[in-house]
Amino acid sequence: MEPIKSFTSTIVALPIQDIDTDQIIPARWLKVTDKSGLADGLFYAWRYNADGRPKPDFVLNRPDVQGAQILIAGNNFGCGSSREHAVWALQGYGFKAVISTYFASIFNNNALKNGLLPIVVDQETYYQLVSLFDEDPTASVTVDLANQLLILPGDQQVSFPIDSFAKHCLINGVDQLGFLQAEEPAIAAYESAHSAGVRTV
Repeated sequence: MEPIKSFTSTIVALPIQDIDTDQIIPARWLKVTDKSGLADGLFYAWRYNADGRPKPDFVLNRPDVQGAQILIAGNNFGCGSSREHAVWALQGYGFKAVISTYFASIFNNNALKNGLLPIVVDQETYYQLVSLFDEDPTASVTVDLANQLLILPGDQQVSFPIDSFAKHCLINGVDQLGFLQAEEPAIAAYESAHSAGVRTV
């Protein structure tokens, strides 16, 4: 996984509540074997017409939002099925973080395990971010994971919560398996020290 420490990016707002994983990535895309190809299926029904042409009125198709790494999403983002493909599609498109007032728990866990940062903010901050995007799509926001801060224009700082273990993994760019593998020397030393003191009867 790519480490996430601190980065600054423009944002793109999709203020729709209850966006489920089938809307994020339709079921027909679950058969692909290459994660990178999932970016093409992200919000497919919203991004494209039946003939495959992009819908010019959908926000991700706007020229002025290309390259944004932060998605502002509505409440209860990622509800529905547990498909990890939803996270992979968002990452493949280029998003490093998604900001919402609430994430479905399974999506939240999948995001953290795969290196996508889900940031929960209060309703006031959420509306402020949506308004910021509406007023100036070129405005940037900084994500400082080490200090668990969002830094908005004008140096406004907003703190956000995150599980300490997930934070460690994201900052160091390791998944749970990678974390355990890195701890192998300590695990081996612990087992050796304790097995030496075990007596057989």
